[in-house]
Amino acid sequence: MTLKQIYTGCIAHAAYYLESDGEVAIFDPLREVQPYIDRAAADKAQVKYVFETHFHADFVSGHLDLAKKTGASIVYGPTAKPGFAAHVATDGEVFNVGKVKVKAIHTPGHTMESTCYLVTDENGREHGIITGDTLFIGDVGRPDLAQHVIADLTEDKLAGHLYDSLRNKIMPLSDDLIVYPNHGAGSACGKMMSKETTDTLGNQKRTNYALDPALTKEAFKKALLTGLTAPPGYFPKNVLMNIQGYESLDTVMARGKRALAPAAFEVVANEERPLVLDTRPAAVFAQGFIPNSINIGLDSNFAMWVGEMIPDIKQPILLVTEPGKEEESIIRLSRVGYDGTIGYLQGGFDAWKAAGKEVDKVRRITAAEFAKHFPEKPLVFDVRKPSEFNSEHVVGAINVPLNRINEHLAEFPKDKPFILHCAGGYRSMIAASILKARGWDNFVDVESGFSGIKSTDVPRTEYVCPTTLL
Repeated sequence: MTLKQIYTGCIAHAAYYLESDGEVAIFDPLREVQPYIDRAAADKAQVKYVFETHFHADFVSGHLDLAKKTGASIVYGPTAKPGFAAHVATDGEVFNVGKVKVKAIHTPGHTMESTCYLVTDENGREHGIITGDTLFIGDVGRPDLAQHVIADLTEDKLAGHLYDSLRNKIMPLSDDLIVYPNHGAGSACGKMMSKETTDTLGNQKRTNYALDPALTKEAFKKALLTGLTAPPGYFPKNVLMNIQGYESLDTVMARGKRALAPAAFEVVANEERPLVLDTRPAAVFAQGFIPNSINIGLDSNFAMWVGEMIPDIKQPILLVTEPGKEEESIIRLSRVGYDGTIGYLQGGFDAWKAAGKEVDKVRRITAAEFAKHFPEKPLVFDVRKPSEFNSEHVVGAINVPLNRINEHLAEFPKDKPFILHCAGGYRSMIAASILKARGWDNFVDVESGFSGIKSTDVPRTEYVCPTTLL
């Protein structure tokens, strides 16, 4: 038996590849499915099942493309009602993958159809459990997502279901089981999950607050719901795509991989009014970019910030990328359901500049320069998350979280200068590009963010350990 975790850091997502005796099962696949097909071919095996732990909110699964290309059966847990052909398992149903057995364990709570899969190896030993968003390392799945699709499924009801699922279905299992969750730190599907992506169930029983046997249901609900912020706006849209179906990634790629010379790019930008999305690193973008373009760099949590910052999931998009990063940009957009790429700038920004087209810049300063000017009491905006800001911040700074910036534009003055920063310069450049596109110009960005500021003598509030990472 081979059971491999395939982790994608930019969306903090774990898919799983299970192979035994020439048969393969894929659990919670990403949108781009060819790597799974290639791996199975290398193992001289056939993909038999695509197991889904639930209808995902934070990414678009590759279940449809994978099933179509391999002939595999799609499997969901009890109560699921997909808009396409799939096998809806019964609680306790066992599936054979070669000589390995996969048992569906219905664990409603994160969503009503949420299901974990217990894997028993060729020797009959229970090896591990693929827990989806039911159980993370150090945390459990948030129970407030389904209500954005079905109003009656309140977070209180789902939290109660999750409490019962954990105690009746998960905690009685063997301490020796390896826990294989769907996400790690950085995902918005939980509020305080670990950077570790596997653990034993026994250790989680000892260390995970949600598995404390002394917790009453009401105490569990309070612990789970305290500090839970609103989910990203794209989550319900991804859920619906996963339930109802979507275009093949092949179709999305064919439409998006249209190379446009600078003149043609400019015509399309002016006539079709797409969003011009620049995926280059923040430091590169700052030195020169197409006016009114928005920077979300590929070098960090790209897909998550696309989902946070672009309200319309069907938004037409023109890409500006580093040469050779066009396909990666389209794929990573599609992971969160943004399938509207209609082309990219051929030759990248250098071609635009060489063509004599208009360019814009963002002025950046070092943390040392910020410290030098701090006695002048500059106006400082911190675009980190509230949990980060409340933990520690520059004295006198104003917190405008990046994901709320469009709601708070009026707080940024146009008649006097100000300074932007985040943790390391990635998010503040997204903010800077938005402000530039909306007509703000009299500001600077701290290139190393708060991490750099902490190495200076700029006064900061006393550090408080955060209770949530959201």
